[in-house]
Amino acid sequence: MTKAEGESPDSRIENPLLQQTGLPAFDRIEPKHVEPAMRSLLADLDGELTALEADLGSTWERTVAPLEAMGDRLARCWGAVGHLMGVRNDDALREAFEAVQPEVVTFALRQGQSRPIHDALRELIEGEEREKFSPAQVRILTTMLRDASDAGVGLEDEDRERFNAIAQELAQLATDFSNRVLDATEAGAVWLRDPAEMAGTPESLRELAAQAARDDTEPGATAAEGPWKIHLDRTCVMPLLQHAERREVREKVYRAYVGRAGSGEFDNRETIERILSLRHEQAQLLGYGSYAELSLDSKMAPDVESVSSLLEELRVASYGEAEGELETLAGFAANSGAQEAGDLALWDVAFWAERLREEKFAYSEEDLRSYFPLPRVLEGLFGLAERLFEVRIEAADGEAPVWHEDVRFFRVSDASGEPLAAFYLDPYARPGHKRGGAWMDECVSRSRRLALQAAEVRLPVAYLVCNQAPPVAELPSLMRFDDVQTLFHEFGHGLQHMLTRVDESLASGIRNIEWDAVELPSQFMENWCYQRETIHAISAHVETHEPLPDDVFEKLKAARTYRAGSDMLRQIYFASTDMELHKEAPATSGEDAFAIQGRVAERTTVMPPLPEDRFLCSFGHIFAGGYAAGYYSYKWAEVLAADAFGAFEEAGLDNPEEVARLGRRFSETVLALGGSCAPAEVFESFRGRAPSPEALLRQSGLVSTS
Repeated sequence: MTKAEGESPDSRIENPLLQQTGLPAFDRIEPKHVEPAMRSLLADLDGELTALEADLGSTWERTVAPLEAMGDRLARCWGAVGHLMGVRNDDALREAFEAVQPEVVTFALRQGQSRPIHDALRELIEGEEREKFSPAQVRILTTMLRDASDAGVGLEDEDRERFNAIAQELAQLATDFSNRVLDATEAGAVWLRDPAEMAGTPESLRELAAQAARDDTEPGATAAEGPWKIHLDRTCVMPLLQHAERREVREKVYRAYVGRAGSGEFDNRETIERILSLRHEQAQLLGYGSYAELSLDSKMAPDVESVSSLLEELRVASYGEAEGELETLAGFAANSGAQEAGDLALWDVAFWAERLREEKFAYSEEDLRSYFPLPRVLEGLFGLAERLFEVRIEAADGEAPVWHEDVRFFRVSDASGEPLAAFYLDPYARPGHKRGGAWMDECVSRSRRLALQAAEVRLPVAYLVCNQAPPVAELPSLMRFDDVQTLFHEFGHGLQHMLTRVDESLASGIRNIEWDAVELPSQFMENWCYQRETIHAISAHVETHEPLPDDVFEKLKAARTYRAGSDMLRQIYFASTDMELHKEAPATSGEDAFAIQGRVAERTTVMPPLPEDRFLCSFGHIFAGGYAAGYYSYKWAEVLAADAFGAFEEAGLDNPEEVARLGRRFSETVLALGGSCAPAEVFESFRGRAPSPEALLRQSGLVSTS
């Protein structure tokens, strides 16, 4: 590689992406910095890799440590670019990202397929030096060798060349897939102009949709008179489906939502088939029977059969319940005199489910939002972290450059005030520029070796990203209860990254943890949303400042298992579809991806999807994220999370001493150990036994609690 054309001698100093100390300079990073920064960095790393291969030693410091440092520099620069692609996406950034992505993939493949490095790592783990390594170091070496094998280190000549071509194409296809979903979400927005079309919808949605219209082409749009622009993201779609009284409006929005990126200019259908074909070919080159086998090689679940067994156990437990829930819903609609009662459609379910919830539990999701302003939720969440894990979280806005004015920055310390970590919080949806969903990612990993001073430890920094409704008028962001649980979920991921005690960066925090175990702390944290002390701490009515009343809290708890069978079955549908798509060669039975989806739906849905349903075309988790042949991980880890929370329930959630004791143990095991040992060992070190699915089924109301 050569220095980027036009790069001045001082450009490396001036380019904020090449800043290797402190936090990323998000206030200065622009698309124009991406290509020169990455090409300069990759040229340096390429030279360092060549030098390392020529002078490998038989010690950790001469083999693994240089690889760790090189990977850290690449992750810092390319990670910042990838982060901005998710939260501040635009055409210029896309162009720059796609220009250098092939070079990044080429370097990663070259390092992963280095025979000298692979042989040196094997010598380390098999030689006399092994006795000097910690368990974490042995696990790191084992993982590095496995990853090298799955990166094609054992391939020769034509097979390696083909493997690398596939890797390049898959990287580009994933980027294309994600960009099309983002574009389709914006371009496919549904415009509503008649106030009658918005009948029944909450004021918050009307104001949000009017603001979207004002930002587009209608500067005079108002919440009362419209027009309204309904973006095809859940922030807009779900409130409309739950509350819009006009059935034809619900149908229009529902069809647009499930058809996103499935036709026209932003069509992902061919991309899906190509991705599946290439993944299968890649797995076969490595000697696996399917991509599912390749995926599970690095996961906690031992094989495809084990995953299928868990999914089937949960399907059997939830299917009959889901059928009964649908029958109840149809009966409720009929008794309400609705014209659709005898022909309940997919776009009717959320509306009538919300009406039934309101009657059954005497509260509505929209009413709850007034009790959950974001500042109060954060205050209560941080208080819970202090109570459980003996940490303090304080706002540090202005101490770190941010990529958008709405982004917050916080610092985490222990009970004595000793700094432990920090994190960014980007809470609000920005359709068209920020991808949907919610996620946590690492900005900086914990490391002793990579610290600036030898006697110090470099502290971790996390990104927490959500997509809730932004503040409207003079009101703060009012959160749906689902948004609250999402925030708790992502914060749980963040805690595992931030409270790690592992000083080896290759196994600290969320690193080196099997994918189907990494959701344990996130789903564990969601459970606290249903604990009385927590709900009082995170709720304060936006006008009266009173916490959520106890009687409403009891209804909220009772409603936790409302339609639990349907919710469980929906996740089984997604997970089973994912596994079926990846467990054999595409089109082996003459089926395309959508035929496979339909076949799975026959066993895992009680209302079959529309023939034109294209939800796979926006299923970024498996086609543009890390969940391919791994979406089951949510349920696998939910078993662990429910069982872990069960320890607190058994000890007594109203017993502060026991809660604090178990919180410390959870922090010292699940949060502290990270990827330094196998997740089964981590779980047993906390729980004292292997996990059981009984807690999850009981929590979901699918088995008796007696």
